[in-house]
Amino acid sequence: MNTDLNNLAGDIRAVLDVKDGVREEALRASRELIRLSATTVRSIHRHEFENAQQGLSEASQRAAELIALRQSHPDIYYAGYVQDALKEYAEASLLYALVQSQPLPSFAQLDIEVPAYLNALCEAASECRRHILDLLRHNDMEKAEKLLVEMDDIYYMLVTFDYPDALTGGLRRSVDALRAVLERTRGDLTITAIQRELEEALKASQT
Repeated sequence: MNTDLNNLAGDIRAVLDVKDGVREEALRASRELIRLSATTVRSIHRHEFENAQQGLSEASQRAAELIALRQSHPDIYYAGYVQDALKEYAEASLLYALVQSQPLPSFAQLDIEVPAYLNALCEAASECRRHILDLLRHNDMEKAEKLLVEMDDIYYMLVTFDYPDALTGGLRRSVDALRAVLERTRGDLTITAIQRELEEALKASQT
C-alpha cells in the first residue's frame, strides 16, 4: 500500500474510532434511559410519586446526554435505539403528568422529535388504563372518570394526525391499539358505576 493510501486509511480509521466510541456510549445511555423510564412507570403505578419524581430527574439527565448528539453526531442521534429510548422517557414524563393532573409537557419542552413524542403520548394514554383500574379498586370513581376523559381527549387528538407512517413513526397502529384499550376501560368504568348504583339501591331498600 502506498503512502497516500496509508495516510487515507489512518484518517478514516481515526474518524470511525471516534464514531464507534460515541455509538457505544449512546447504546449504554439508551439502555440506562429505558431502565430509568421503566422504573419510573412502575413507581407511578404503585403510587410512589416521590420515587417517580426522582426517577424522572435522573432520566432527564440521561436524555440530555442523548439529545446532545443531535448536533455533534446526528447519524447516531437519529438511530432507532436512541429515538426508542427518548420515547420511553417521554412516555414516563407524560404518564406522570396525566396521573398527577398536571399540564402535559410538550415535545419542545422535552426536546425530542415529534414522532417519538406522539407515540409516547399514545402509550402513556394506554398506560392510564392500569391506573384507572387501581382507582376503581379503591372506589375512587371521580378520579377514574377524569382520567378516562384525558385518555379520550388524547385519542381524539391523535386520530387527527393522518400522515404517512414514515412521518409519524407508525403512529396509526399505536392509535388503533389505544382505541381498543379505551373501549375496554370505558366498559370497566360503566360496569363499576352500575354495580355501585345497584349496591346503593339495595342498601336504601334495606333501610
